[in-house]
Amino acid sequence: MSETTPTTTTSSYSTTYSTFIPEIWSQKLNQMLEKNCVMLQCVNRNWEGDIKNQGDTVKIITPAEVSVSTLTTDTITYSSLTPTSKDLVIDQRKFFAFKIDDVAKVQSNTNIMEAHLNNATKAIEEVQDSYLLGLHTDVPEANIVGSESSPITLSKTTIYENFVKLALALKNANAIHAGTRPWVVINPDIEAYLLQSTEFISAYKVADETLREGSIGRIAGMDVLVSTNLADVSSKYYVLAGTNEAITFASQLAKIESLRDKDSFSDLVRGLYLYGAKTVQPNALAKMIITAA
Repeated sequence: MSETTPTTTTSSYSTTYSTFIPEIWSQKLNQMLEKNCVMLQCVNRNWEGDIKNQGDTVKIITPAEVSVSTLTTDTITYSSLTPTSKDLVIDQRKFFAFKIDDVAKVQSNTNIMEAHLNNATKAIEEVQDSYLLGLHTDVPEANIVGSESSPITLSKTTIYENFVKLALALKNANAIHAGTRPWVVINPDIEAYLLQSTEFISAYKVADETLREGSIGRIAGMDVLVSTNLADVSSKYYVLAGTNEAITFASQLAKIESLRDKDSFSDLVRGLYLYGAKTVQPNALAKMIITAA
């Protein structure tokens, strides 16, 4: 009788992340954020630099205004310039962490890792957009249309004139100059009124003019972007407008890694995302306070 040699088989529950390369997934996640985050279209990244830890600070130097005088004699008087300094602190620290069991991976017909990273990206965008939209508190009084006590009620017949006032506030603050493309962020409720306005120029009618990524069109000279994160606060919306010179932003996906869960047949994936923002030119921001009713 011949002896049978045992055959060794590989478990179907082996990890699908055996080729997980953090650098590749980090780059992929950053590309997702760059492409889809609404407010990242409305800020500048001039001072991003290298961000390694929460609490890192970027020093921002703003040049002083230069005055022009009339020459009446041969004597020239030199004025002293004092640049101002602001600190951009990377103080926002967000993480995601999830566990996927081997059975779920085996039964999935799609790339489960990429699908969950897509969801992680959406979650980051939500908190990041809300954070940047919250900088409406930096808008100077002269650049506010409407008021806390008397918010504006929009309709399809009044929406254009109020957006014109919003754009005018930026112009009067000298925020718009040659080459500047102002923007305005609205939510889907306001979009519904805007689409009924005859003055709204939808994206397909803008012809060869360049619009921001994700812009639905233009009104009163401003690129229109839509964010579901423009939420009502005490029955009011704060519609934010401005130029990319107003807010500087810095971020970094500090770490993304995968490890095996020692207590179950699962893989653990986690990531750490750091960011911060600073309003460096308040006059380049304007807002309209409208009723949410």
